[in-house]
Amino acid sequence: MELIGLALLHPDYYQISIYWKQWTMAATIAILIGNLIFWTGIITVYMTSVQLEIKWRVIGILCGWIPIIHLITLGKIIHITSNEIHIEKNKIKLNESRQRDEICKTKYPILLVHGVFFRDFQYINYWGRIPNELQKNGATIYYGNQQSADSVENCGKELADRIKEIILETNCQKVNIIAHSKGGLDSRAAISTWGMDKYVVSLTTINTPHRGCEFADYLLSKAPESLKMSVAKTYNTALKKIGDPNPNFIEAVTDLTASACKKRNESMTNSPNVYYQSVGSKLNTPSGGRFPLNMTHSFVKYFDGANDGLVGENSFPWGEHYQFLTVKGKRGISHGDMVDLNRENFDDFDVREFYVQLVADLKKKGL
Repeated sequence: MELIGLALLHPDYYQISIYWKQWTMAATIAILIGNLIFWTGIITVYMTSVQLEIKWRVIGILCGWIPIIHLITLGKIIHITSNEIHIEKNKIKLNESRQRDEICKTKYPILLVHGVFFRDFQYINYWGRIPNELQKNGATIYYGNQQSADSVENCGKELADRIKEIILETNCQKVNIIAHSKGGLDSRAAISTWGMDKYVVSLTTINTPHRGCEFADYLLSKAPESLKMSVAKTYNTALKKIGDPNPNFIEAVTDLTASACKKRNESMTNSPNVYYQSVGSKLNTPSGGRFPLNMTHSFVKYFDGANDGLVGENSFPWGEHYQFLTVKGKRGISHGDMVDLNRENFDDFDVREFYVQLVADLKKKGL
């Protein structure tokens, strides 16, 4: 006790105490400033970035509470998103440079037709950033608004009604259809079965299973009836609640089988009044795709060969012109990539510019 008392009386003790308090205060202020910088930066990036993956968003939150580490993490996240900024700046410059040309202002408007198990929601666009890019370059866009799941014939009827509605409202006379996946089959039905060849000037199908999916035949033949009915009931009930008037899961899946498509192709022939063209793509490896296509690629490959994660390459071609797309390396271009499902930029393929040039080509053809 006497030693402690002597220490307290020593003049250096108070000097050290002052230094310690100053250091503690400085460290506290530094931590607070660091946290302020981090959370301001992270919130800004999270609210504005489309490209930042969920993985890095989670890492950012977890590391946000660890001093110094959080600033290193923020630096990494900013580095990732800097490429996004560079791409978007170039996009703006490109669109401004050709704004007067309106290269996507076709004679007839564009009707975008979605694929199976999706809908044309008002706030979540099936086609990602594509429609906005087309509109910036002069395109007039409409949507199919057919049900998410039903037979090709029934969805074709819905599209036929939609086409007549657009023509009645706008007096545009005809439309150019760009359809993805099953939407291409629905569109062919609208043209050939429901008489829309009078009102459709062109049909471009994107990754459409014109010859069906062999794996779908296998699954439907092997799955227990009780399981199929249970899945169908769950799906149909859920989709009715979000807008489908009469969804039919079983009819939709059945119409995607190779056997159903073979039979349909024999009777549903092309119209000479319509320009048909098609596009397909390939996912190079399972790891190149996003969930769930990274899980389905190998299974589909067993039955259908090279594929986009869902549809075999041999099923894509239809019409006068066919374009096959892929990129080097393990990635490739998936079924979802072709409609900008994940809003993702990746090397060697710009999905937005691809559609701009696709529509620009329709304009050059006078369509």
